[in-house]
Amino acid sequence: MTAFDEVLDVVPGKRAVAVRNVPGTLTVFATHFPRFPVLPGVLILDDIVRAARLAAPDVPQGSRWVLAEAQRVRYRHFAEPGDRLEISVTVIEATESAVTFKAAVGVDGRDITTVRQLRLEKSEVAA
Repeated sequence: MTAFDEVLDVVPGKRAVAVRNVPGTLTVFATHFPRFPVLPGVLILDDIVRAARLAAPDVPQGSRWVLAEAQRVRYRHFAEPGDRLEISVTVIEATESAVTFKAAVGVDGRDITTVRQLRLEKSEVAA
């Protein structure tokens, strides 16, 4: 899983909303509970981080935002093949070197994953 299927809203420094469709053809479903396939939580968290990078303020060339911390992550329901995940992140606090977000992932209007505090820090890209 590398890109969103759709980006609905981006306001740098404020918020972002993106959509990921969960196709039943993902290879992870062959091994992640094959009789009851569910999307692994770490892949959902990765999508949240990607959406947070969209919402984060721009960084100078040669820098990027990297995950520093995720607190109070709650997986409330499963994400299954055929689901349409709506990933929403909102900036809580931003400094020059770090941005803190809250996030929610919903399916059909119901939150399946929430993150109370996700922090990205600015990192220099190795040449």
